[in-house]
Amino acid sequence: MDNTTATLTVRVVSFSFKRGIPQDPSGNGGGYVFDCRSTHNPGRYEEYKHQTGRDAAVIKFLEDDGEITAFLAHVLPLVEHHVERFLERGFTHLQVCFGCTGGQHRSVYCAERTARHLAARYPVRVELEHREQGIAESL
Repeated sequence: MDNTTATLTVRVVSFSFKRGIPQDPSGNGGGYVFDCRSTHNPGRYEEYKHQTGRDAAVIKFLEDDGEITAFLAHVLPLVEHHVERFLERGFTHLQVCFGCTGGQHRSVYCAERTARHLAARYPVRVELEHREQGIAESL
């Protein structure tokens, strides 16, 4: 989907709760902060400690376990509804944040899945940031 003329920007951020909840640079405030710490943590296992939620082995771990997909099954419809209402009402910014212990595995996975889902489904500009990894991209 070509989102170059989108009027709504959705900023999706992964982060570590240890460093605090991300600020909203749009000045609007609000949005969502989802806590991924209730799901199984691959960071507890040596083989995943130096990987992130963008790495194939971590993705497989999370998806095979199933807790993260069940979590997102609740999150995505809520965020979708918000995006649809913001598009209808002409809002320009929405922030959706995913936090976990280190901001490396679960939150990164959830932010990736959510950002790519929204970019594919809606005429919105998506800004994806993995704060603890220093990664930022526009979708």
